[in-house]
Amino acid sequence: MIFKLHVRGALLLAAAISGVVTLASPARADQCDDIAKQLASGIDRLKVNFKASNIIYLTHPAAKELSLGCRARGQAYSNELYAKGDRKPTPQFYDLVASAAAIIFTVTKDDTTTGSTRCLKRMGLLRGDKVSMRYKRLNMECTRTKTEATISITRPKDE
Repeated sequence: MIFKLHVRGALLLAAAISGVVTLASPARADQCDDIAKQLASGIDRLKVNFKASNIIYLTHPAAKELSLGCRARGQAYSNELYAKGDRKPTPQFYDLVASAAAIIFTVTKDDTTTGSTRCLKRMGLLRGDKVSMRYKRLNMECTRTKTEATISITRPKDE
């Protein structure tokens, strides 16, 4: 009988200690937040605005809109970079998209520069205002309206 009380007490003490250790451990940041911090520290004048569900909105002088989408249940991609600029993008916009894509997808900046400029420059009279292409395992979709051009870069989940 005494033995059973000691075992119960020991189990209760072990459970209490593990609970305290679990609560005292530091909170782990989301992978998407980590990528946003890397973007902010790696690209000049880029600021992290706010997070809404799985999308982090960013600001930069070269882009009208800039956002980072992260993996959620039911999506076919792991991460997404969305950028909107003027109809005729500036070299600063190309550089911003290439730098952000290189950090997000861990691909070299030369490859992301080549892919994003090809996608954005293919839009026009012959190919239309919506171009989809694949470059270095990244899916790129560029669209253009009368006033602005957008690029969306994603990587499928299985790659």
